[in-house]
This record gives sequence, structure tokens and C-alpha cells, in this order.
Amino acid sequence: MPSTVIRRFVYDETEGNLWVEFVSGRRYVYLGVPHDVAETFREAFSKGIYFNTRIRDHYPFREVLPEEGATQS
Repeated sequence: MPSTVIRRFVYDETEGNLWVEFVSGRRYVYLGVPHDVAETFREAFSKGIYFNTRIRDHYPFREVLPEEGATQS
């Protein structure tokens, strides 16, 4: 089911980082997310509910900001 909150996400198995982009356009990386948590997130019927109950406020994170000085074409 498409999420009304989360646009897309990518899990980096090597680093254990979960990259999440919200429909608002804001992007965050959650650090040290275990593989089984990321996999269950991928399979969750409601990504927003799973994210809010199992990921948000459970792992350190940082906002991913647009590159400074990037030019638009």
C-alpha cells in the first residue's frame, strides 16, 4: 500500500543506515537500523505506522540537506 507520509526509502545493509524521504520532501538518515527492522518496514502494510512506532525516536538520525552551492539547470 502506498504511504501518505513516506515517499520512498532505501536501506544500506553495509552501514545499517535507513534513508527515508517524506512526502514533504524532507529527507533523513536513521543510523544503526538492524536488517530485520528495515525488512519488516519494507513489508509493513502501513509504512507510516511502522515508522512511527518502531523507527522514529528509536535510532539516531540526521536530516539530509540539499548540497550547498548546487546549481539548477
